[in-house]
Amino acid sequence: MDLTLDWEFVADTVMGGVSRGRIAPVTLDGRRAMQLTGDVSLENDGGFVQMAADLAPGGGGYDAGGFAGIEIDVLGNGERYDLRLRTVDLTRPWQSYRVDFRAPEDWVTRRFAFADFEPHRTDVPFDPAGLRRIGIVAIGHEFAAEVAVAGVRLYR
Repeated sequence: MDLTLDWEFVADTVMGGVSRGRIAPVTLDGRRAMQLTGDVSLENDGGFVQMAADLAPGGGGYDAGGFAGIEIDVLGNGERYDLRLRTVDLTRPWQSYRVDFRAPEDWVTRRFAFADFEPHRTDVPFDPAGLRRIGIVAIGHEFAAEVAVAGVRLYR
């Protein structure tokens, strides 16, 4: 099932960091995509740039309970990125469920089973029936981020 997403840019500047970046719609190898680019800096306890989108209007939950996971069509610069999910059960901005992936220089479709997402700073079990937000995050070390997403789907 294809998801239509309204991506937004978020950086560590929300907490005093100095990483810089942007998102922009692009066409790469004939495919329309949203691309995250930027420079990740660890200065001032920072270290991330992100593109994220709510899955339901007003930040409510999206019932993905009948699905096994999420897949993305992705192209990048060979670096590692995080795919992060948030649910309505998480109350703090630093809480999420995460899996990392490499974004190759050619378009690929990557599948991520919900069971493979690791909880981060939460003991709340992952419940896809309350899926709220998805994010693609460049994080953890200083590097030039360049990752594009052409499609996001839920799969059974």
